[in-house]
Amino acid sequence: MADRKTKIIAVLPAYNAEKTLEKTLADIPRADIDEILLVDDASTDNTVALAERLGLPVVRHPSNRGYGGNQKTCYREALRRGADIVVMIHPDYQYDARLTPLLTGFIERGVCDVMFGSRIRTRAEALRGGMPAYKYFFNRALTALENLVLGQNLGETHSGFRAYSRRVLETLPWERNSDDFVFDQQFIVQSVHFGFRLGDVPVPTRYERSSSSIGFRRSVIYGLGTLWVLCRWVLHRWRLVPCPLFVPKPS
Repeated sequence: MADRKTKIIAVLPAYNAEKTLEKTLADIPRADIDEILLVDDASTDNTVALAERLGLPVVRHPSNRGYGGNQKTCYREALRRGADIVVMIHPDYQYDARLTPLLTGFIERGVCDVMFGSRIRTRAEALRGGMPAYKYFFNRALTALENLVLGQNLGETHSGFRAYSRRVLETLPWERNSDDFVFDQQFIVQSVHFGFRLGDVPVPTRYERSSSSIGFRRSVIYGLGTLWVLCRWVLHRWRLVPCPLFVPKPS
């Protein structure tokens, strides 16, 4: 850390993460992270008390703002604290945080601006790791479509393990994004629209009983939301229907 010129902040968007928070923190390589910040989205368990006992700075929402709303607070706070790279780690232990330096390393070295942890190395590994079959199907179908429309070649476009450069966060109008789960897909399309370089590395699939996950109905809504984001982007690019998600922020 002493030789690194970039400031790396890990943000943990938390909601009822009491059972998995400590395990997640144990995996984060502290030598490769300057700060860890937890944003609690009005949890009803002891997430905040545990985080404070573990020495984490905590920002707490007085009411639930949703997954996207939580991320907005994460990124505002990280930028305010001077982050050069922000890595989002879900505190539900679904992603292997030991691989954080791989994501941030590609950004530090100027290879990519946005990095993802891809859980889909092989079908057998993903299903063996506990990913429900219907989620695997939706993941593969939507990822293939997004790659086709966006001109990318990502292994997975639905990972919650992500790293962004400061320039990305300062450029994209992510404050206009949804407060729900489709925030992630809006962010990807925005990243492509504004010309940033995207990449990914493989990470293990790890679905546990205590890990947070949306059910079938919410997954369908999320999938439809993803398709709508792609449609809005195409219509915006063709100059048929302008969309504020793809309009630059005021200078």
